[in-house]
Amino acid sequence: MNRTKQIHGSFKKNETFLDDIITNYDTKGADFGNQDRNSLKLFELDDKTLNVKSFRIPNFINQVAYKFFRKSKAQRSFEYGKWLQSLDIGTPQPIAFYEFKTPFLFKKSYYISEQLDCELTYRELTTDFEYPNHEEILRAFTRFTYKLHEKKVHFLDHSPGNTLIKKEGDTYQFFLVDLNRMEFKPLSFDIRIRNFAKLTTHKFMVEIMSDEYAKCSGEDYNKILNLMWTYTEAFQNRYHRKKRLKNKLLFWRRK
Repeated sequence: MNRTKQIHGSFKKNETFLDDIITNYDTKGADFGNQDRNSLKLFELDDKTLNVKSFRIPNFINQVAYKFFRKSKAQRSFEYGKWLQSLDIGTPQPIAFYEFKTPFLFKKSYYISEQLDCELTYRELTTDFEYPNHEEILRAFTRFTYKLHEKKVHFLDHSPGNTLIKKEGDTYQFFLVDLNRMEFKPLSFDIRIRNFAKLTTHKFMVEIMSDEYAKCSGEDYNKILNLMWTYTEAFQNRYHRKKRLKNKLLFWRRK
């Protein structure tokens, strides 16, 4: 099986170490987070902790697609991470990506970034309404999202677990993770507001985000609120419809 890799210039001196953790990924490192879809492990490098994401082997069609026609999730994560940094948008430091391929099929891939310890993610804002400075953080997050849109970044996985939040002094900093699904292009008003649809089911949070986005953009608050809530409800309806269908199709597993 052929291996390809690309390592960030700042970490070329650590190439032997990076090669080793990929080669011995199954037996080294400490499991981190949810392991259901893809495997995550942490490795120590001097005074840094590295986060290594092992993407599972894709289905046959995607094995062909990633081999010949599309960039892998690992490569996109690495390249998008570097591009976000060039735009002054927070994301954990990209370090490297590795890919393993046969002559005709794509197999395994890994994305390595620096582990970033943060106080919370956006998800906690949707469950703990008494979190200190809850509204202040939510408004700062909305300004961060507006910055993404102004920089022509369409983060397709803009969902509760994919933004890390870190307090620095009296301000809050935001860092995007799970980077492999992005577009970089001018965004219409409709796409900008639709980008909030996956974030919360709570209307009072949508009202706050709509108010702050109106202040940033100069657009009418009621126009933003009506559209943002419409897209939020539509996403929730699709989500629960898919969940009900999946439960019906997989009922036999519960017997």
